[in-house]
Amino acid sequence: MSLLRVEKAVKYFGGLMAVGNVSFDVPEGSVFGLIGPNGAGKTTVFNLITGNYKLDKGNIIFKDKDITGMLTHRVVALGIARTFQNIRLFSNMSVLENVLAGYHCRMRSGAIGAMFRLPGQRAEERRAMGKAMAELAFTGLEAQAVNLAKNLSYGNQRLLEIARALASDPGLIILDEPAGGMNEYETTALVDLILRIRSRGITVMLIEHDMSLVMRACEHIVVLEHGKKIAEGSPEAIKTDPKVIEAYLGSEDDDI
Repeated sequence: MSLLRVEKAVKYFGGLMAVGNVSFDVPEGSVFGLIGPNGAGKTTVFNLITGNYKLDKGNIIFKDKDITGMLTHRVVALGIARTFQNIRLFSNMSVLENVLAGYHCRMRSGAIGAMFRLPGQRAEERRAMGKAMAELAFTGLEAQAVNLAKNLSYGNQRLLEIARALASDPGLIILDEPAGGMNEYETTALVDLILRIRSRGITVMLIEHDMSLVMRACEHIVVLEHGKKIAEGSPEAIKTDPKVIEAYLGSEDDDI
């Protein structure tokens, strides 16, 4: 069953076509990879899905609902969370406070409840704290809860972004180069984390240049080049596809 459908997506920046007529389905409960050389349009596709960019043509369907042109905060509320290629944390806030920020979209108490500390507000705060600590434990960051985000190692900052995204209770989590800057040990642990996220019933979609991670974690892969889809299939099919090999390595006729 398809959780997310991208239909003939087109995006231009000025006269440059960043995404050209791209379509694919993300199966519910899967780990789905979107790969390609630098400049292939991968992050642009993510930004179109999450509402950071607006489509010029095409549609995006999530849980059978057309979310084309929907504002980012509404996309999050519907159940799509993401991390970013360049880490975006509240660096001077604690690790716990960063994760609580991810839960904010699920809070329902208004200003009056907060002002007068009504029972509903207090109960919601307890739920938020419990959820945030649970996601920190899930990502291995529980012991870092009171530390400032900026004091974490680079790899742990990546994990904190994932914990914050998970706190929003997503049905789909989009990871943009989550292994960037990680060492081999951290990358292996990340593969395990991605598979544990999937085991919670959360669909995972990722961009990643580390092909070892992609081949270990993903069940289905789409390959982009120059904004267009050039291949789609299982990891086994993708790694032997001549068009994919040429896109990454160049053809024998290319100048060196």
